[in-house]
Amino acid sequence: MTATDARRAGGPRGILRRRSVEASMAVVDDPDRQLRRTLGAWDLAVMGVAVAVGAGIFSVGATAAARYAGPSVIVSFVIASVVCALAIMCYAEFASTMPVAGSAYTYSYTTMGEFVAWIIGWDLILEMLLASAVIAKFWGVYLSDAFALFGVDLPPTVAVGGADVAWGPVLIVAVFTTLLAVGTRLSSRVNSVFTILKVGITLFVIVAGFFYVKAENWSPFVPPSQPAPEGTGALHQPLTGFLLGLEPSMYGVMGILSGAALVFFAFIGFDVVATTAEETRNPQRAVPRGILGGLALVTVLYILVTVVVTGMVSYTELAASDSPSLTTAFVLVGADWAGRVISVGIVLGLTSVLMVLLLGLTRVVFAMSRDGLLPRAMSRTSPRFGTPLWLQVGAGVVVALIAGLSEVELLEEMINIGTLSAFVLVSFGIPLLRRSRPDLARGFRVPFSPVLPIVSGLACIWLMLNLTTLTWLRFLVWVAVGSVIYFAYSYRHSMLGRGAPVPVLAEEMERP
Repeated sequence: MTATDARRAGGPRGILRRRSVEASMAVVDDPDRQLRRTLGAWDLAVMGVAVAVGAGIFSVGATAAARYAGPSVIVSFVIASVVCALAIMCYAEFASTMPVAGSAYTYSYTTMGEFVAWIIGWDLILEMLLASAVIAKFWGVYLSDAFALFGVDLPPTVAVGGADVAWGPVLIVAVFTTLLAVGTRLSSRVNSVFTILKVGITLFVIVAGFFYVKAENWSPFVPPSQPAPEGTGALHQPLTGFLLGLEPSMYGVMGILSGAALVFFAFIGFDVVATTAEETRNPQRAVPRGILGGLALVTVLYILVTVVVTGMVSYTELAASDSPSLTTAFVLVGADWAGRVISVGIVLGLTSVLMVLLLGLTRVVFAMSRDGLLPRAMSRTSPRFGTPLWLQVGAGVVVALIAGLSEVELLEEMINIGTLSAFVLVSFGIPLLRRSRPDLARGFRVPFSPVLPIVSGLACIWLMLNLTTLTWLRFLVWVAVGSVIYFAYSYRHSMLGRGAPVPVLAEEMERP
């Protein structure tokens, strides 16, 4: 194949150049940048549950009920889960068609062009980097809280060179970085143990909570709309309300929709599972089964917890708490013992969430590096372990520094907008690929295409518009920074742009 032929296979030149499906599949044959296929459907389902069931299962529903929707937060969860299910079906079709690392980044490369792929990859880095750091930070906090409940004083920070460093995040990131560096299969087995334990604790808490449920706490199911608490500025209300000039409010129909945008945080991570397609045995069958099976279990667990927390106490009592959670509900009904059980469940939950996010972060960077949009040296894999060892270590160091030294939790909503932007492009990408390449073998097909993929994309856009104005401003700054990097480096170093979309030309194109 000549360079001219390669460029023709990749699509138009310029920032809209697209890479063919065949070229996307061929990159996995580069022996220096090859991942080992060791995962099955069970591993992927466990990853999905692991990344979605963390501390949020005990707090996000209570927070959304207290500040946004009241008991109707149950509807918020249903809306968020349906939107997520539609998007995840699109991921499943792409992953079963192109089982290559990179998830939404790789899929966008073949359907919408290189620049769009870069931006979505940049957004995925934002999502997984911040999510990893936030989860690691919370892990350290909850670990200290858990020990405190059992009478052990464990300071959350230590002084290092005059700076207070949160040692918990650094420790847990170091442990899982090591596990992921030496093998994805070993990490998956450890993750399975943590996931089974935390699901067991969650089910125990749900059953215990049902004994305190009172039907009158679900009335009114949709509380009437009322002004938001004094001090809630325009930048902290949904973008839709800001653009329409509405006063900040809570509850009512808008509260349900705002609640759905918030609780969508509970379902982020299933796109991370799609990044492991290149490491999955029989991905055409295993990826759809693993992702959709995990999503079904997570949805049931979150809705059950929300039914319990809103049934145990009134949403007004939750609203009176500074940090409403399931523990708050148990304390209010006099069951203080539950706090200890939940604290253990939270620590276990966050442990497995972090592992999957660290895995997803490195796989997206790995795919972008292999394509030349980031330095290609980052994508070399270890001959012994079959993982991008040094990339994994580097990502772990960055996450540990952010979590250990900064207040990264203030950027939590940025994770949602990064995820939703990826969901939008993957959803719209399905009809595009169906139209351009109807001949491709697909292990899973989204039903009623193009209607459902388009509905999925529009629903994700709507949820994005219900995130705060401040989150949007921060997101636009991130995209602007990414655009500068693309035009300054990635556009000129892209393997596709240099006429080498397949690995047989890779080493030749690396030479000056």
